Amino acid sequence: MRTPIIAGNWKLNKTISEAVESVAALRTLVADVNEVEIVVAPTFTALFAVAQVLENGNIRLSAQDVFWEDRGAFTGEVSPAMLKDAGCDYVIIGHSERRQYFSETNESVNRKAKAAHAHGLKPIICVGEQLEDREAGRTEAVIRDHVINGIAELSADQILSTVIAYEPVWAIGTGKTATADEAQEVHTFIRSLLAETYSDEVASQVRIQYGGSVKPDNAAELMAQPDVDGALVGGASLEAESFAQIVKAACR
Repeated sequence: MRTPIIAGNWKLNKTISEAVESVAALRTLVADVNEVEIVVAPTFTALFAVAQVLENGNIRLSAQDVFWEDRGAFTGEVSPAMLKDAGCDYVIIGHSERRQYFSETNESVNRKAKAAHAHGLKPIICVGEQLEDREAGRTEAVIRDHVINGIAELSADQILSTVIAYEPVWAIGTGKTATADEAQEVHTFIRSLLAETYSDEVASQVRIQYGGSVKPDNAAELMAQPDVDGALVGGASLEAESFAQIVKAACR
């Protein structure tokens, strides 16, 4: 049985004080949840302060991005070792907004994933198609490209501590959501790619999240699907109450 994982991607929101207040409220709301792994991803500036609030609790900390080098002349970047030092367990890599606005590629996603693993961080690797890809019947081709090239040369042990997040780009922040059947179809395909690359046994253990306008009123239906192992939540994670409702919807 794969443990569901619900991660809140706060994106470019919340000052340090706002982040601390929000996560303190969330910690109280989900204090009795043990069967779901809960993750929050604040901005870089709030990571250490949030880590202090989460200490000895049941919520894990994630960064929203990472660079692949440990140190050097890379102005504005943050290394895996720095994220570990700040208290992170996870890091989101290759989010569609990073691909769209900051020229993230499958190659850079792969380099970041390898660097994360080298420092004991668990990557959440995002994959997903644009609306024009879906309408043109290219969903599987895009997903194959993102998955196969994003996880290239990761060992079986590394992929077992990697989370894949399927995010149909047309459903992020638009209010549109893939139906539960549509999500399951793509998650099944992703799992088949993992089986093709590793083995059925390994593929059966990797967690695949759904992301794309996940809200309290659609979370349970999405996560009831056999290959949907949680959610990467955007806007609905900014309010502790709504995020807690999504977390509890994953209890099964």
